[in-house]
Amino acid sequence: MNNVKKTKNGYTLVETIFYVSLFAIVSFILLDVLMKMTDLFINTAVRADIVQGSKILENISRELKQGENFTFSSNILTVNTRDEYGNPITLVYTLSGTNIGINDSVLGNLGNLNTPNISVVSFDIDSINTLQSKAAKIYLSIRSNRDVVANVENFQNTIVLRGSY
Repeated sequence: MNNVKKTKNGYTLVETIFYVSLFAIVSFILLDVLMKMTDLFINTAVRADIVQGSKILENISRELKQGENFTFSSNILTVNTRDEYGNPITLVYTLSGTNIGINDSVLGNLGNLNTPNISVVSFDIDSINTLQSKAAKIYLSIRSNRDVVANVENFQNTIVLRGSY
C-alpha cells in the first residue's frame, strides 16, 4: 500500500478573511498618513504665501524710509523720493482689487507686488507728523488664495521718513 497524503491547495475562508482584514487595516493607515501629508503640504504652502506677502510691507517700508514726503488717499500711496544720483522719483502704490501695483515715474508700471497666490485684503497708512520729522504707520492685511479657511494675516510697521529730518 502506498502512503500518499492528499493535500489541498488554496486558502481557507479564515485565511481569506484574515488577509482581507490585514489589507484593509494597512490601507486605512496609509490613507490617513497620505491625508495628513497633504494637509501639511497645503499648510506649508499657505505659510510660504504669507511670508511672501510680508515682503510687500518690507518693500513699501523701504521706499518710505528713503522718502522725503508721501500722501495716501483712497488706497493710493504716493512717495516722493530720490534715486542714487539725487534725481527726484515718484513711486505710486495702488490697491486695485486684491493686488498692490507699483508705478515708478521713471520706469513706468512695475507690476504687482503680490504674487497670484496672495490677495491683499486691506491697505492703509496713517500719517504721523511732528515738528522734527514725518512718519507713517502702515497697515496691511493679506490672505493666501490656497487657504481654504481664508485666514487673514495682519501686518503693521511704523516708518520714519529719512528725508524728513
